[in-house]
Amino acid sequence: MNATLTLMNARTGSVVADAVEVALTRNARRRGLLGRSGLAPFSALVLAPCAAVHTMFMRFAIDVIFVDGEGRAVRVVPGLSPWRAAMKAFAHAVIELPAGTLASRDVAVGDPLYLAANGQGRIPVRAAALREQLS
Repeated sequence: MNATLTLMNARTGSVVADAVEVALTRNARRRGLLGRSGLAPFSALVLAPCAAVHTMFMRFAIDVIFVDGEGRAVRVVPGLSPWRAAMKAFAHAVIELPAGTLASRDVAVGDPLYLAANGQGRIPVRAAALREQLS
């Protein structure tokens, strides 16, 4: 499926990111954002499953949202600088965004987040659901 993915906040009904990449394999998660010079505005990278991230060897800061198995935000980390790490025990996935995104979006702990493919349907931010829906 060649879908354009949008990250949505169900509480506010607003778009958090409209160009979402998904990293579901071990190699894709390990590579993450390494080697990039930044993230485009309104973009995101979803790492699933994942409960911890680092910014070692990165040249830019990121905003991070940890979500549980139901897609609810369980930790929000704005402006994670290079050479830092963040984690949330029992998180199921991590959403990485350009630094400053969270300051301009209303995303709070407890918010239910989901992905929409081509503007239709809800895809849970869960590894199994993403593999099934995006294959």
